[in-house]
Amino acid sequence: MSRTPAQLAVVIGATGGVGGALASALIGHDAYDRVICLSRGSTPSVDLEKPDSLAKAADWLLKQSGEIRLVIDATGFLHDSAFSPERSLRDLDPAHLHKAFAVNAIGPALLMKHILPLLPRKGRTVFATLSARVGSIADNRLGGWHAYRASKSALNQLMRGAAIELARSRREAICVALHPGTVDTALSAPFAKTGLEVRPASEAAGDILRVIAGLTAVQTGGFFDHDGKPIPF
Repeated sequence: MSRTPAQLAVVIGATGGVGGALASALIGHDAYDRVICLSRGSTPSVDLEKPDSLAKAADWLLKQSGEIRLVIDATGFLHDSAFSPERSLRDLDPAHLHKAFAVNAIGPALLMKHILPLLPRKGRTVFATLSARVGSIADNRLGGWHAYRASKSALNQLMRGAAIELARSRREAICVALHPGTVDTALSAPFAKTGLEVRPASEAAGDILRVIAGLTAVQTGGFFDHDGKPIPF
C-alpha cells in the first residue's frame, strides 16, 4: 500500500509578529504533518531583497519530503529607522518607494514565481500573501502612506495575475491576498500610540487561518479581510 505524502505548511516571514503567531498556530494544527518556518534568519534564508535567496529556498523546498498544501507569505514593510509613512506627496522619497516595492511587491511576486510551481497539481492547495486594506484603490479616502499603499496595490495585482495562471494547471489551487487587520506588532507600534486600535497577533493568526480554511477554488485571485469579507481592489 502506498503511504499518503506528508502534508506541509510553509510560513515565510515566520519571525515577524503575525508570521510567528501563524507558525505557532499551525504547529498545533492537525491538518499538517510539518510546518516549515522561513525568514531572513532561517536555513535556508529568505530575504525578499535578495532574489537569489528566494530561488535557493524554493529549490530547498522542492527537495523536502511531502506535499506543500499551504504557503503563507507573512512579510511586509511599512517603516524602519530610515523611513516612515508619508503624510503628503511632499514627503515622497525614491529610496523609500524602492524599499517598499522591493519588500511588499517584487519580493512576494518572486516568491509566487518560484513557489507556485511546487504546489501539487491535484487537491486543494493555498498560497496566501498578507496585503493591507490601505492597498485598496477603491477604499483610499485619506491619501498619504503613498509607498505602502502603492506597493500593496501592486502586490494585489501581481497576486491576481498569478492566481489566473495557477488555475490553468491546478484547478483546486487557491491564491489570495489577505488583510489581517491592524495587529499589535512592531509594524503598528508607532501608530498604536496615537489611538489606532490594534489586536493581538494570536487573534489575527486565528482569523487568518479560519478564512483560509473556508476558501474555495472559485475565490482564487480574491482580496479578503480577516472576517473573510471581500475587499475592493
